[in-house]
Amino acid sequence: MNRFTMQRRIAIALLLALSVGGVLILLDGHNPFEAYKVLFLESFLNYWGFSNTLVKASPMLLAGLAVIIPMRAGVFNIGGEGQIYIGGLFGAVFALAIPDLPGLLGVPLIFFAAAVGGAFWAAIPAYLKAYRGTNEVIVTLLMNFIAIHIVSYAVAGPLLAEGAPYPYSEEVSEAYRLPILMPRSDTHVGFVFGLAMTVILYFWLRFTPSGFQLDLVGRNARAAAYAGVDQKKTVIRAMLIGGSLAGMAGAIEVIGLKYRLFHLFSDGYGYDGIVVAFLAALNPIVAPLTALFLAGLSAGAGTMQRAVGVDSSVIEVVEGLVVVLVAAALVTPRTRSTSILKLLARNLRLRRQTQRQKKEA
Repeated sequence: MNRFTMQRRIAIALLLALSVGGVLILLDGHNPFEAYKVLFLESFLNYWGFSNTLVKASPMLLAGLAVIIPMRAGVFNIGGEGQIYIGGLFGAVFALAIPDLPGLLGVPLIFFAAAVGGAFWAAIPAYLKAYRGTNEVIVTLLMNFIAIHIVSYAVAGPLLAEGAPYPYSEEVSEAYRLPILMPRSDTHVGFVFGLAMTVILYFWLRFTPSGFQLDLVGRNARAAAYAGVDQKKTVIRAMLIGGSLAGMAGAIEVIGLKYRLFHLFSDGYGYDGIVVAFLAALNPIVAPLTALFLAGLSAGAGTMQRAVGVDSSVIEVVEGLVVVLVAAALVTPRTRSTSILKLLARNLRLRRQTQRQKKEA
């Protein structure tokens, strides 16, 4: 599928999703134009709303890149959520174990520790895929739940803060906290970091031999084999990069927003990353825009409910429709995208279950 056709299909899918959401708003007895106006004005043109959008977009962007890079190699990394949790765990453990480093040294080391944690968690399905032929979708998906329970055990046991009424760790040192980007808000430099990673990955894929090899394996495995590209190493490399990116998203949540490791600290950003990747048509340079769009939907949903009276669950319906319709837009006779519809629908259900568990907790 050429790029123009893909972009056109994605645009149509977005319009359909928003249109169906508008119909639901209308059936609920409200003006869909007014609801969407409030939603987007709050998310992108209001100072506090836009700051909330940037906060949510930061981990979404890295989670999206964590899906894009493996998929460019023909591998489905559905384990971003688990990699975020393990990355957050590794970063938090480092920050709590060595609290006295200067920020200019400590913050990069925390990101490195988180990247190592995410890469480690991605290395397991990568090895099984490359050398055992195991389906990476199943392995990465199931490992998400293992990672969530590992973090839950850690913050309820070894890392539990003294006197904590809820499972969470001690706070990280103030020197390790990410600088605030927008005064008097929670907006940190995490999104700027994500933009930097986007540019680096774009130029790596486009202008380096290793990036070209990764892309070639995903586009045509036979041609890659004929050209002498080691497909197993390429698959593992792609998954390790993806896992490290998701792991750094976990670090951003810990040292950029929450300042400690919480039970269920991720709001389903690993699953959001799948939507970000598909909306961007697997193009890293477009991922920041799609992350902002998805984050804006989430950030403005509460305001829309308060101002117009539309239940915020309508936005969840729109997000789900975006997943299904964009996946359907990418279906071609020679791709595996037909199976992605069921996969993404299942991931969406799992994300909703995780959110419900978090609210109940």
